[in-house]
Amino acid sequence: MSGANRIRTAAYALFLRVFARLPRRLRRWLVWAGSPHYTVGALCVVRRADGAVLLVRHTYQGRWGAPGGMTRRGEPPEQAAVRETAEEVGLAVELEGAPAVVVDPAYRRVDVVVAARPSPLASLDDVRPSSPEIAETRWFAFDDLPQLQPETASALGALARAGRLDALPGSGRPAPAPGTSTPGGERRAEGTERRVDGA
Repeated sequence: MSGANRIRTAAYALFLRVFARLPRRLRRWLVWAGSPHYTVGALCVVRRADGAVLLVRHTYQGRWGAPGGMTRRGEPPEQAAVRETAEEVGLAVELEGAPAVVVDPAYRRVDVVVAARPSPLASLDDVRPSSPEIAETRWFAFDDLPQLQPETASALGALARAGRLDALPGSGRPAPAPGTSTPGGERRAEGTERRVDGA
């Protein structure tokens, strides 16, 4: 071991001894302060019985996305997804299965993605923007999706890889994975669970 490495090793050992003697609350705060901080969002991928996906277009964003938003302090992400869907489009939903998680290190963002269906008593005719940030709502066939926001493309990719979008409900037909070509030949939304390019 070189002299420089020995000095670094000795300094680190001294740091650990000092760190161990600090009050527990201070140790936890130092770890928190020295760690990267991520925001946590929730996205709700809502599908009708025919497999169509509910998407929204925000007033500040040209591309389409799934209903969702940031979680409130102490709010479970699944609850946030249900709340955001009700707030943005006025639709009550029921969650289906465990969520998927998308981590975006470039933007230090974690999205918890849930699959959902409209509640049995929900009126699909009443689905319309119910928040100032939503300009338009629409149901899209899964094999004819519009240009998607990167977060939503990643969310669909995460659910597909988890086997949650492998078939359109009631059709018996496999759903095309995001990123595959549609019958018209246009390449559709592609996402990854861990985006590192900032796209």
